[in-house]
Amino acid sequence: MPTIIEVAAMAGVSTATVSRVLSRPERVAEQTRQRVLEVVQSLGYAPNVAARTLRTLRAAKILLTVPDISNPFFASVIRGAEEAARDAGYAVVVGDTRHDPQVEDQYAEMLSRREVDGLIFLGHRLPESLAPLLSRQGAAAPIVNGCEYSPELGVPSVHIDNAAASCDAVEHLIGLGHRRIGLITGPPISPISRDRLSGAIQAAERHGLRDSLAVRTGDYSASSAFEQTQVLLALGVTAIFCFSDEMAMGTLSAISEAGLSCPADISVIGFDDLPLARFFQPALTTISQPKGMIGRRTVELLVDILRDVESPASQLTLPHELIVRNSTGPVRG
Repeated sequence: MPTIIEVAAMAGVSTATVSRVLSRPERVAEQTRQRVLEVVQSLGYAPNVAARTLRTLRAAKILLTVPDISNPFFASVIRGAEEAARDAGYAVVVGDTRHDPQVEDQYAEMLSRREVDGLIFLGHRLPESLAPLLSRQGAAAPIVNGCEYSPELGVPSVHIDNAAASCDAVEHLIGLGHRRIGLITGPPISPISRDRLSGAIQAAERHGLRDSLAVRTGDYSASSAFEQTQVLLALGVTAIFCFSDEMAMGTLSAISEAGLSCPADISVIGFDDLPLARFFQPALTTISQPKGMIGRRTVELLVDILRDVESPASQLTLPHELIVRNSTGPVRG
């Protein structure tokens, strides 16, 4: 099996240059980089990853934690993250925290022990065990938040403008003539739930309808929305905006069980645009998030930090889109 010494000799460079080409190619001149890569390919050289990890303290792994791995929304984010990580020479380790702070801390210890090079967390909590690291390194700490946005966390983040997206959803319902609108939010502790509620209220206030909003709290699950929809139907709403597509599924079920029709009797809007949203009955009007791109951008931002790129982005706000399908229509009468 060829060695790094043989690669360096054939390419006419030092072994350090070969190592740099394979680990941090952006720091090597284009002509030299291409020459080394051609030799690597011709010899079939494969670096010893284990030895490199011990020598450089680089694990070539990124830890990505999700609050609920069974949620199909996160599956799309993970796929985008893995694609970007492979492109950058990293593997992704996925951890399902199940909204449990203790489990979040257990996974975060992998970063403290240098079993991974960086952490991307998709929840709203920064693991407490990482506070000292963040205090020491500040913006250089290899930690990135995805999906959520909490400025007080002090870490880079990739997200959409949840308030603006929610505002678009409520504006759509008002434009269809709905005046009594129900909202099923996520847990109040969630920053994205608070932002979405803020955007919905802003849209309602713009039309003098703040007092016409009926707000119920869910937990992003279909079962919670099913229960809250029963309450909203009793209050006489003509449209319901759910803060997740999964909750919208529970709402559609509750509407059907009540002997009502969507959208003839009740219009419904979800949030996320899950892959199955267009196959709901009826097809779901929803806010589309660039799920795969969120995963990709979080990894790219983290890799910039790991590679000491000068002035990496601190916050990235990606575009959202209101997707209008068959679950929303004009208010009856």
